[in-house]
Amino acid sequence: MLFKKMLRTIKNYRAQFISMIIMIAIGIGVFAGFNMEWKSLDKNTRNFFEETNFADYRIYNTRGFTTEDLEKVLNIDGVKDATRYLSVNAQVKDTKKIIALTVCENFNISSFKLMGDGLEYDKDNDSGIWLSEQYANKNDIKIGDTLDLTYQSFTISCNVVGLIKASEYLICVPDESQLMPDYHNYGYGYISPAMLKKVLGMEFYTQINIKSDLTKKELSGKVDSALDKATIILSKDETIAYSMSQGEVQEGKTMGSILPVMFLAIAILTMVTTMHRLAVNEKTQIGILKALGFKDKKIIWHYTSFSFFIGIIGTVIGIGLGYLIAYYIMNPNGAMGTYIDMPDWKLHMPWFCSIVIVLINVFLTFIGYLSVKNMLRGNAAEALRPYVPKKMKPLKIEKTKLWKKLNFGTKWNLRDIMRHKARSIMTLFGIIGCTLLIIASFGMRDTMNNYVDVFYNKAINYNSKINLSDSATNEESIKLANDYEADFASINSVKVKDQTMTIEMYDIKYDRVKFLDQKMKFFKLENNGVYICDRVAEKFELKVGDEFEFTPYGEEKSYTVKVVGIIHTITEVAVMTLEYAKSIGFVYHINTLYTDYQNITTSNLIPSVQTKDSIIKSFDTFMSLMKLSVTCLIIAAFILGGIVLYNLGVMSFMERYREMATLKVVGFKDKKIGRLLISQNLWLTIIGLIIGLPVGDFTLRFLIKELASEYEMVPVVSWVTYLLTSLLTCLLSFVVSYFIARKNRKINMVESLKGID
Repeated sequence: MLFKKMLRTIKNYRAQFISMIIMIAIGIGVFAGFNMEWKSLDKNTRNFFEETNFADYRIYNTRGFTTEDLEKVLNIDGVKDATRYLSVNAQVKDTKKIIALTVCENFNISSFKLMGDGLEYDKDNDSGIWLSEQYANKNDIKIGDTLDLTYQSFTISCNVVGLIKASEYLICVPDESQLMPDYHNYGYGYISPAMLKKVLGMEFYTQINIKSDLTKKELSGKVDSALDKATIILSKDETIAYSMSQGEVQEGKTMGSILPVMFLAIAILTMVTTMHRLAVNEKTQIGILKALGFKDKKIIWHYTSFSFFIGIIGTVIGIGLGYLIAYYIMNPNGAMGTYIDMPDWKLHMPWFCSIVIVLINVFLTFIGYLSVKNMLRGNAAEALRPYVPKKMKPLKIEKTKLWKKLNFGTKWNLRDIMRHKARSIMTLFGIIGCTLLIIASFGMRDTMNNYVDVFYNKAINYNSKINLSDSATNEESIKLANDYEADFASINSVKVKDQTMTIEMYDIKYDRVKFLDQKMKFFKLENNGVYICDRVAEKFELKVGDEFEFTPYGEEKSYTVKVVGIIHTITEVAVMTLEYAKSIGFVYHINTLYTDYQNITTSNLIPSVQTKDSIIKSFDTFMSLMKLSVTCLIIAAFILGGIVLYNLGVMSFMERYREMATLKVVGFKDKKIGRLLISQNLWLTIIGLIIGLPVGDFTLRFLIKELASEYEMVPVVSWVTYLLTSLLTCLLSFVVSYFIARKNRKINMVESLKGID
């Protein structure tokens, strides 16, 4: 009997049951999907680092390391293993394409993974190259093809013997200024020590990769004692591959812990409210069952099963949706697959997601239990009585002259809102949540567009960035700068407090490079000190007026500089003028030119050129990663917002069924009643917007700070976004209210008014 009644109840409340399932599915789907994304990325990249034995530390010296140097490092207490390593940018002959040509003496450290057919790594193979699979695919290169490369005065002809993925090039970019890989023009390849010796006629390695559990400070001290040459040490956290991939993981964690949680909270709270109202509407039915002799436990299980099965069905659908969302964001053939070049793209559900999902179902079942339990108080006769809301006290406004001037519709809406405060608050909560999610999502788009406009369209005032060869003298570099009417710079890796940072020194004559202060205003560099970005200031606990000491890469001498300003930059740097560098005795090497010229021919002095268009394109592609998440959130926000408002609206309509019938009896037309319902929802929508817009703005600022702080983005929300958010929210509320208002036509006045005392 109860089973048949369950089916009838589901049929009578099918809209509510379906909407509740959808709400739970969306809430769990968004929560699980976004958390699966970062967890899968974290687990897959870590597995790749472990599989290839990614080095813990990297020691650099431009003069190179001998076998004796390697032995000294290997003899350091705490060093497990080490290998000499070399990576140089070689140019593909007769093209502008660049290959990061890599040699590793001990293949047990920082190795690669062979993809498909091909030869396993052979340190004695003096003619082969193991080429990046991504680069090969973009340039239609196959195993067996010959690749001709040039490096300085050397020509390297090699056969492609295998296609690979390497953890050292997990994110394959020439430097941090290029945010997204461009495999058509830049790739990597490994050659053997035998081939290196064959080409150069000698061994030459500028890097030692180390496996060690020592801290950086401990290792630095021991390396300085062991080697008689100046070195700079980078931990794996400071490498592009590790830091940028882990940065993406942290961004995913932050994203998964903010907006998806809000989705889940809105869905659960709406579900709680709906289950309570369902129990209230079923009070008479509950009384009948009790009068027929059904035990309280059986009645409780009967109604509790509704929330239990809604939770289970919603969970199953939600988990499936979560996998779809995670796959959509992590699609190896999409933007993420271009950004991170890893071999495995398995999806992993975080353990806490499973726990949260189980707890949600337990909570929903418990709420169903409490809702029915409250309706079973007293004997059968008391249970048969319909639910009667608490008597409402007259509103304070009713005692004023203004009340008499208000029309019936306004009075009715005010009384109804105040009489059903829980319902009104939940409706407001749904509108605020929808508004928050929409404005935060569109605001992220505005912020990214503003970032591109300020930094890439205005601060970058050049068309080409020329990277000069290490062999180029300052005289040759200055001559090239004059020929190309270029500003020039010396970009150096330095050590500060046992950590690595970049210092850029400029000579600006043509205004090709501009700088922004903390107020996002352009200013000119002065010759009185160093300017640091916010991240450097935070990292090294520096402020204007402080001094700090740095040691350049490959040197023993240290220099002390004074902080004279805080700036906004794209990358984590400190900047100064070359004039100031001269004043502190720094011997610089010009290695970068910035010019308005285009189509610059590469040469021995100019191994590579980056165009402004390629940099902007790289950033746009990089931002598409965030846009994938934003798109998912916008779609989910609209669906969830619509479902929440519809669910709350339908339940409210059912609660006011007799009120609507009474209005029809006294002569109100369906359109008039419909306008009452629509106007009330629009009131709540406007109030929700007033609250939701500033809350959404606050949420956006928090998200930008957590998600994009490394790029020093400034949150921006345009008036178009505010207007669009308001219009979309109002439109969503109106459409939902309209469809609910149409239900007035189906009210049976006679049946609905039966039994009224």
